[in-house]
Amino acid sequence: MKRFSPRGLSALTLAAMLTLGSTSCMKDLDREPFYGLDTETVYANPAAQRQVLAKIYGGLVITGQKTTGDADTKGDDEGATSYSRLLFKLQELTTDEAAIAWTDGAIQNLNDNTWTSNNNYVLGMYNRIYFQIALANEFIREMSDDKLSGRGITGNDLTNAKLYRNEARFLRALGYYHALDMFGNVPFVTEADAPGKFQPRQISRADLFAYVESELKAIEPDLLPRAQAEYGRASQAAAQTLLAHLYLNAQVYTGTARNADVITYCNKVIGSGYSLAGRYSDLFGADNDRVANSEIIFPIVCDGLRTRSYGGTTFLVHASSGGSLQPATLGVNSGWGGLRARKNLPLAFGLTTAAQAAAPADKRAMFFTTRQNLEMASLTTFREGWAVTKWTNKTSTGADGSDATKEFVDTDIPLFRLADVYLMYAEAVLRGGGGSQATALSYVNQLRRRGYGFPITTANPTSDVASIDLDFILAERMRELYWEAHRRTDLIRFGKYTGTAYTWPFKGGPQAGGDVASFRTLFPIPVADLTANPTLRQNPGY
Repeated sequence: MKRFSPRGLSALTLAAMLTLGSTSCMKDLDREPFYGLDTETVYANPAAQRQVLAKIYGGLVITGQKTTGDADTKGDDEGATSYSRLLFKLQELTTDEAAIAWTDGAIQNLNDNTWTSNNNYVLGMYNRIYFQIALANEFIREMSDDKLSGRGITGNDLTNAKLYRNEARFLRALGYYHALDMFGNVPFVTEADAPGKFQPRQISRADLFAYVESELKAIEPDLLPRAQAEYGRASQAAAQTLLAHLYLNAQVYTGTARNADVITYCNKVIGSGYSLAGRYSDLFGADNDRVANSEIIFPIVCDGLRTRSYGGTTFLVHASSGGSLQPATLGVNSGWGGLRARKNLPLAFGLTTAAQAAAPADKRAMFFTTRQNLEMASLTTFREGWAVTKWTNKTSTGADGSDATKEFVDTDIPLFRLADVYLMYAEAVLRGGGGSQATALSYVNQLRRRGYGFPITTANPTSDVASIDLDFILAERMRELYWEAHRRTDLIRFGKYTGTAYTWPFKGGPQAGGDVASFRTLFPIPVADLTANPTLRQNPGY
């Protein structure tokens, strides 16, 4: 399997400057560029085009031009500004699946659903999204047909350049999808907006939905099919999966359900040659790019040697160990004593005791319970809540990842994978989108058989269920996809995120769980952007 490295140009600082369309204010305007690079020479070079694209992919995990010390976006702690790390925090810490023990007030405001428009992590996610969009916009602008022709790009180089441009459009659509999901009505800029000082207009959530939909449908046929796509790059199936997610949440985003479209795009993905990985645990280990690539549709590529940051799975693995859970067990050199499960997660597997957790029938339940309490009496004590061993820097054979220091983790994040598509199909069937009830049940039971350690094609009374409903699907999505940055969106779609009908420890503040107001289905537009752009309007409730 070919693997795409998202590290990009060796002179990344300059590449980032070019892709943002910045200009230099050098005193000596006649001086030649120090590295012999400028916009024209970079985009006229097919190898450099690929490297700048790699910078955009890399923006999902790396935080700057080096591991630390040269951040793309500003924050109190560069390691905490990684796109993937922030995505996890906003999608998981605000739900029934996870909490983090660190005493940082902004973190605790995510834990107990009391964030404000000044929250550092809300601001960090917002800034990361728009940094990605800015990189993509400039790349798309510089890779227009006219500019490629003017730079003499022809033949296979032209074919590749157009593919790169469509991949950048996918990455921009992914950023706007996250903006749509988390922030709603947001500033909107494309390659048609030339770089410079101006105030971007605010687009409505429904109009942004339509834009993301149109972009993905436009590029879908021009991306590579799975059989030809390099691992780590956006394929047709990646665009189709993102469309399925968009349509699955259309009722929330626009007020109109699109479940028939969910089934259409799930069927496209399912028919494109993916298959479930042999073991559930293989999806979350240091060699998942090799042993689980049959299931992974679009990964955030992490590499202990080439994509070093304190985001991605480096964060997930280190922050999951602590207390009696030795970091070496997960293949790293230190435990950060942060992440653990709220009790709703083990209860979804029917686990209430350490003895049950030690030998669960469903092997997807990966918990460490020694000196850990199921009941969470404190958000800031790591031993409150069971630890989770799902993410690891160990390979499928038990070896450690490639970084000899065990600081940085190799495990890729399967942002989109086939199991999720199976569950989206089943949910859309139950929501009246058409499709086949029997096929939906078959997909669910295949996941359960794998989880229980049985052959997926053979019916088994221990794992199989005879029928499914929407409540079952929500619980099954938790069992299959926990700690993969889906939960907040799922709970909102099922009407379980706000109110008091469904609770979890410290929901809304009280230890026993309480209310989350309906306005918190969106995060606020950060006050810093409202100040910078007075034309923006804050989301209601903030």
